[in-house]
Amino acid sequence: MSKVYGIIGFPLSHSFSNQFFTAKFRTENLADCIHEVYPLTDINQLKKLVQEKKHLLGLNVTIPFKESVLPFLDELDETATAVGAVNTIKIVQSKTKNKPLLVGYNTDVFGFANSLKPFLKNNHQRALILGTGGAAKAVAYVLKNLGIDYYFVSRNPAKANIQSSATVFAYADLNENHIKSCQLIVNCSPSGMYPKVEEFPELPYTCIGSEHLLFDLIYNPIETIFLKKGKMQGALTQNGLTMLYLQAEESWRIWNS
Repeated sequence: MSKVYGIIGFPLSHSFSNQFFTAKFRTENLADCIHEVYPLTDINQLKKLVQEKKHLLGLNVTIPFKESVLPFLDELDETATAVGAVNTIKIVQSKTKNKPLLVGYNTDVFGFANSLKPFLKNNHQRALILGTGGAAKAVAYVLKNLGIDYYFVSRNPAKANIQSSATVFAYADLNENHIKSCQLIVNCSPSGMYPKVEEFPELPYTCIGSEHLLFDLIYNPIETIFLKKGKMQGALTQNGLTMLYLQAEESWRIWNS
Protein backbone atom coordinates (compact mmCIF):
# COMPACT_ATOMS: atom_id res chain seq x y z
CA MET A 1 0.00 0.00 0.00
CA SER A 2 1.47 3.33 -1.07
CA LYS A 3 2.09 6.18 1.37
CA VAL A 4 0.89 9.38 -0.29
CA TYR A 5 2.16 12.88 0.42
CA GLY A 6 1.53 16.08 -1.49
CA ILE A 7 1.33 19.84 -1.72
CA ILE A 8 -1.66 22.18 -1.97
CA GLY A 9 -1.66 25.73 -3.29
CA PHE A 10 -2.45 27.70 -6.40
CA PRO A 11 -0.77 28.04 -8.76
CA LEU A 12 1.81 25.30 -8.30
CA SER A 13 3.81 25.73 -11.51
CA HIS A 14 6.60 27.36 -9.46
CA SER A 15 6.89 24.59 -6.87
CA PHE A 16 9.90 22.28 -6.58
CA SER A 17 8.35 20.19 -3.80
CA ASN A 18 7.21 17.37 -6.09
CA GLN A 19 10.67 17.26 -7.67
CA PHE A 20 12.33 17.27 -4.25
CA PHE A 21 10.29 14.48 -2.69
CA THR A 22 10.21 12.32 -5.82
CA ALA A 23 14.03 12.48 -5.94
CA LYS A 24 14.23 11.82 -2.20
CA PHE A 25 12.03 8.74 -2.44
CA ARG A 26 14.09 7.39 -5.35
CA THR A 27 17.46 8.10 -3.69
CA GLU A 28 16.43 6.58 -0.36
CA ASN A 29 14.69 3.57 -1.99
CA LEU A 30 11.31 4.51 -0.53
CA ALA A 31 9.39 2.66 -3.23
CA ASP A 32 6.12 2.73 -1.28
CA CYS A 33 6.07 6.57 -1.07
CA ILE A 34 4.41 8.85 -3.61
CA HIS A 35 4.31 12.65 -3.81
CA GLU A 36 1.49 14.37 -5.68
CA VAL A 37 0.58 17.94 -6.62
CA TYR A 38 -2.89 19.24 -5.74
CA PRO A 39 -3.55 22.69 -7.28
CA LEU A 40 -6.64 23.74 -5.33
CA THR A 41 -8.37 26.90 -6.52
CA ASP A 42 -10.28 27.18 -3.22
CA ILE A 43 -9.23 26.03 0.25
CA ASN A 44 -12.74 24.62 0.73
CA GLN A 45 -11.67 21.83 -1.65
CA LEU A 46 -9.31 20.47 1.02
CA LYS A 47 -12.02 18.48 2.82
CA LYS A 48 -12.99 16.64 -0.36
CA LEU A 49 -9.34 15.97 -1.20
CA VAL A 50 -8.68 14.34 2.18
CA GLN A 51 -11.87 12.29 1.91
CA GLU A 52 -10.99 10.99 -1.55
CA LYS A 53 -7.27 10.34 -0.95
CA LYS A 54 -7.56 7.60 1.68
CA HIS A 55 -3.81 6.96 1.87
CA LEU A 56 -2.80 10.63 2.17
CA LEU A 57 -0.49 11.05 5.18
CA GLY A 58 0.86 14.58 4.81
CA LEU A 59 0.62 17.83 2.91
CA ASN A 60 2.71 20.91 2.44
CA VAL A 61 0.77 24.16 2.11
CA THR A 62 1.90 27.07 -0.04
CA ILE A 63 0.52 30.33 -1.44
CA PRO A 64 -2.26 31.38 -0.94
CA PHE A 65 -3.48 28.99 1.78
CA LYS A 66 -1.01 29.22 4.68
CA GLU A 67 -3.45 31.26 6.73
CA SER A 68 -6.84 30.37 5.24
CA VAL A 69 -6.19 26.67 5.95
CA LEU A 70 -6.34 27.19 9.73
CA PRO A 71 -10.12 26.72 10.19
CA PHE A 72 -9.90 23.35 8.41
CA LEU A 73 -7.41 21.89 10.90
CA ASP A 74 -8.20 19.90 14.03
CA GLU A 75 -5.04 20.83 15.92
CA LEU A 76 -2.04 23.19 15.71
CA ASP A 77 1.38 22.73 17.23
CA GLU A 78 2.85 25.45 19.42
CA THR A 79 4.90 27.15 16.69
CA ALA A 80 2.07 27.22 14.15
CA THR A 81 -0.22 28.69 16.82
CA ALA A 82 2.29 31.43 17.63
CA VAL A 83 2.95 32.25 13.96
CA GLY A 84 -0.67 32.10 12.83
CA ALA A 85 0.21 30.24 9.64
CA VAL A 86 0.71 26.62 8.57
CA ASN A 87 2.80 25.11 5.79
CA THR A 88 2.74 21.45 6.87
CA ILE A 89 -0.19 19.18 7.68
CA LYS A 90 0.09 15.73 9.23
CA ILE A 91 -2.94 13.50 8.63
CA VAL A 92 -3.58 10.90 11.33
CA GLN A 93 -6.40 8.46 11.94
CA SER A 94 -8.36 9.30 15.05
CA LYS A 95 -8.88 6.51 17.57
CA THR A 96 -12.13 8.07 18.79
CA LYS A 97 -13.55 9.74 15.67
CA ASN A 98 -14.41 8.06 12.41
CA LYS A 99 -12.41 10.55 10.36
CA PRO A 100 -8.81 11.61 9.81
CA LEU A 101 -7.42 14.39 12.00
CA LEU A 102 -5.47 17.23 10.38
CA VAL A 103 -2.65 18.63 12.52
CA GLY A 104 -0.93 21.85 11.42
CA TYR A 105 2.75 22.74 11.77
CA ASN A 106 5.02 25.51 10.51
CA THR A 107 8.36 24.25 9.16
CA ASP A 108 9.03 27.58 7.41
CA VAL A 109 10.27 28.77 10.81
CA PHE A 110 12.86 25.97 10.98
CA GLY A 111 13.88 26.43 7.35
CA PHE A 112 14.23 30.20 7.47
CA ALA A 113 16.04 30.33 10.82
CA ASN A 114 18.66 27.80 9.81
CA SER A 115 19.25 29.21 6.34
CA LEU A 116 19.50 32.81 7.61
CA LYS A 117 21.80 32.38 10.63
CA PRO A 118 25.04 31.64 8.69
CA PHE A 119 24.75 35.01 6.91
CA LEU A 120 23.85 37.26 9.81
CA LYS A 121 26.31 39.92 10.94
CA ASN A 122 26.32 42.30 13.88
CA ASN A 123 24.89 45.12 11.78
CA HIS A 124 21.75 43.14 10.89
CA GLN A 125 19.77 44.43 13.86
CA ARG A 126 16.78 45.79 11.91
CA ALA A 127 14.89 44.24 9.04
CA LEU A 128 12.29 45.04 6.42
CA ILE A 129 9.87 42.18 5.75
CA LEU A 130 8.34 42.54 2.29
CA GLY A 131 4.83 41.12 2.42
CA THR A 132 2.37 40.34 5.19
CA GLY A 133 1.17 36.82 4.35
CA GLY A 134 1.82 33.48 6.03
CA ALA A 135 5.49 33.31 5.04
CA ALA A 136 6.05 36.85 6.35
CA LYS A 137 4.58 35.85 9.70
CA ALA A 138 7.01 32.93 9.96
CA VAL A 139 9.91 35.26 9.15
CA ALA A 140 8.73 37.77 11.77
CA TYR A 141 8.54 34.98 14.37
CA VAL A 142 12.16 33.99 13.64
CA LEU A 143 13.47 37.56 13.69
CA LYS A 144 11.73 38.26 16.99
CA ASN A 145 13.35 35.18 18.54
CA LEU A 146 16.74 36.34 17.21
CA GLY A 147 16.26 39.78 18.77
CA ILE A 148 16.06 41.55 15.39
CA ASP A 149 13.62 44.46 15.10
CA TYR A 150 11.47 44.39 11.97
CA TYR A 151 8.96 46.39 9.98
CA PHE A 152 6.52 45.05 7.42
CA VAL A 153 6.14 46.51 3.93
CA SER A 154 2.87 46.02 2.08
CA ARG A 155 1.10 47.16 -1.06
CA ASN A 156 -2.00 47.66 1.10
CA PRO A 157 -0.94 48.49 4.69
CA ALA A 158 -4.53 49.14 5.77
CA LYS A 159 -5.50 45.57 4.87
CA ALA A 160 -2.44 43.85 6.35
CA ASN A 161 -3.59 41.02 8.64
CA ILE A 162 -0.85 41.15 11.26
CA GLN A 163 -0.50 41.94 14.95
CA SER A 164 -1.79 45.42 15.76
CA SER A 165 1.51 46.53 17.33
CA ALA A 166 3.53 45.94 14.15
CA THR A 167 4.62 48.83 11.95
CA VAL A 168 3.61 48.50 8.30
CA PHE A 169 5.02 50.77 5.59
CA ALA A 170 3.72 51.20 2.07
CA TYR A 171 6.35 50.66 -0.62
CA ALA A 172 5.88 54.23 -1.80
CA ASP A 173 6.74 55.54 1.68
CA LEU A 174 10.16 53.89 1.90
CA ASN A 175 13.06 56.32 1.75
CA GLU A 176 16.83 56.34 2.15
CA ASN A 177 16.64 56.36 5.96
CA HIS A 178 14.44 53.26 6.04
CA ILE A 179 16.75 51.32 3.75
CA LYS A 180 19.99 52.38 5.43
CA SER A 181 18.72 51.67 8.94
CA CYS A 182 17.35 48.23 7.97
CA GLN A 183 20.30 46.29 6.62
CA LEU A 184 18.42 43.02 6.40
CA ILE A 185 15.65 42.89 3.77
CA VAL A 186 13.57 39.72 3.38
CA ASN A 187 11.23 39.28 0.43
CA CYS A 188 8.23 37.18 1.50
CA SER A 189 6.02 38.35 -1.35
CA PRO A 190 5.50 36.40 -4.61
CA SER A 191 6.89 39.34 -6.60
CA GLY A 192 9.41 37.90 -9.07
CA MET A 193 8.31 34.28 -8.71
CA TYR A 194 7.96 32.12 -11.81
CA PRO A 195 6.26 32.70 -14.21
CA LYS A 196 6.22 36.46 -13.45
CA VAL A 197 10.00 36.66 -13.28
CA GLU A 198 10.08 40.24 -14.59
CA GLU A 199 8.46 41.59 -11.41
CA PHE A 200 10.30 42.83 -8.32
CA PRO A 201 9.49 44.72 -5.11
CA GLU A 202 9.54 48.48 -5.68
CA LEU A 203 12.37 49.63 -3.39
CA PRO A 204 14.87 52.52 -3.60
CA TYR A 205 17.63 50.07 -4.56
CA THR A 206 20.27 52.79 -4.96
CA CYS A 207 20.22 53.17 -1.15
CA ILE A 208 21.30 49.55 -0.66
CA GLY A 209 24.99 48.98 0.05
CA SER A 210 27.60 46.37 0.85
CA GLU A 211 26.44 46.04 4.47
CA HIS A 212 23.02 44.83 3.40
CA LEU A 213 21.79 41.24 3.31
CA LEU A 214 18.95 40.58 0.89
CA PHE A 215 17.13 37.30 1.45
CA ASP A 216 14.47 36.14 -1.02
CA LEU A 217 12.18 33.27 -0.02
CA ILE A 218 11.62 32.64 -3.73
CA TYR A 219 13.67 29.77 -5.20
CA ASN A 220 12.26 29.74 -8.74
CA PRO A 221 14.01 31.51 -10.40
CA ILE A 222 17.24 30.92 -8.51
CA GLU A 223 18.12 34.62 -8.76
CA THR A 224 15.23 37.07 -8.84
CA ILE A 225 15.50 40.65 -10.05
CA PHE A 226 15.24 41.66 -6.37
CA LEU A 227 18.47 39.75 -5.68
CA LYS A 228 20.15 40.93 -8.88
CA LYS A 229 19.47 44.56 -8.01
CA GLY A 230 20.85 44.03 -4.51
CA LYS A 231 23.96 42.32 -5.85
CA MET A 232 24.56 45.24 -8.23
CA GLN A 233 24.71 47.49 -5.15
CA GLY A 234 27.26 45.19 -3.47
CA ALA A 235 24.81 43.51 -1.07
CA LEU A 236 25.09 39.92 0.09
CA THR A 237 22.19 37.91 -1.37
CA GLN A 238 20.57 34.58 -0.61
CA ASN A 239 17.65 32.80 -2.29
CA GLY A 240 15.11 30.44 -0.74
CA LEU A 241 16.48 27.13 -2.00
CA THR A 242 18.27 26.12 1.21
CA MET A 243 15.18 27.11 3.16
CA LEU A 244 13.08 24.92 0.85
CA TYR A 245 15.26 21.87 1.49
CA LEU A 246 15.37 22.43 5.24
CA GLN A 247 11.63 22.96 5.68
CA ALA A 248 10.88 19.98 3.42
CA GLU A 249 13.12 17.67 5.47
CA GLU A 250 11.49 18.95 8.64
CA SER A 251 8.06 18.23 7.12
CA TRP A 252 9.22 14.69 6.34
CA ARG A 253 10.39 14.25 9.94
CA ILE A 254 7.00 15.42 11.24
CA TRP A 255 5.04 13.16 8.89
CA ASN A 256 7.04 10.16 10.09
CA SER A 257 7.30 10.98 13.78
